[in-house]
Amino acid sequence: MKKVLLSIYMLLAITSSFSQKSDEIKTNSGILTIQPIYHGAIVFTWNGKTIYVDPYGGAKAYEGVKKPDLILITDIHPDHLNAETLDAIKADQAIIVAPQAVADQIPDKYKPLVRVMNIGSSSTIFDVAITATPMYNLPEEPDSKHPKGRGNGYVLNFGNKLIYISGDTEDIPEMRALKNIDIAFVCMNLPYTMDINQASSAVLEFKPKIVYPYHYRGKDGLSDVNGFKELVNKGDKKIEVRLRNWYPF
Repeated sequence: MKKVLLSIYMLLAITSSFSQKSDEIKTNSGILTIQPIYHGAIVFTWNGKTIYVDPYGGAKAYEGVKKPDLILITDIHPDHLNAETLDAIKADQAIIVAPQAVADQIPDKYKPLVRVMNIGSSSTIFDVAITATPMYNLPEEPDSKHPKGRGNGYVLNFGNKLIYISGDTEDIPEMRALKNIDIAFVCMNLPYTMDINQASSAVLEFKPKIVYPYHYRGKDGLSDVNGFKELVNKGDKKIEVRLRNWYPF
């Protein structure tokens, strides 16, 4: 009997570890639901549509999540452009927004679904206004992991709420110059993007109302997101830092 109970407990623990807390934000066109998924992967639900960002983690990361109507991909690396996960989530039934570099490397069966957006371009899909923003490493060097112009960050307008998705970037001037951002998803993982000091400094400059540290697993493990929160709130107590579990498995 004890063995049975232990097995049930372990199964429940494993199952619950995959479930993610979702948040609800009021907009002037209904509720926006924000679902952290895994690493840099996010799901938004708004106005009857489901929007995926950088789907990653395979089928198990999306158990119980509705199939996508719209997919945003930021870069060519496999934690952003992930063919296995695209297959698992039935991406062939969605519109895919991506930079040209992603469109060039995405599996052939998805190419007809891609709408290319490069830096500075804008489009509206399912009433979501999308603007492609820069994401890149500093200093700009030929062997940079993320050269300027290859990948996209995104600013999304859900009704009256502006959402910023950093993609893989450092604290670039274009991020620091953002205005009126309600919610920001900001990466922080060395040596690929930036550390918590760079990330907090940038956040304190563009001042989103809410910030989620995400994409924070680096070469040496997870970044200190609690330290990031302390740095941000030491500089500005009005910025709400939301810590979520982006690595449930």
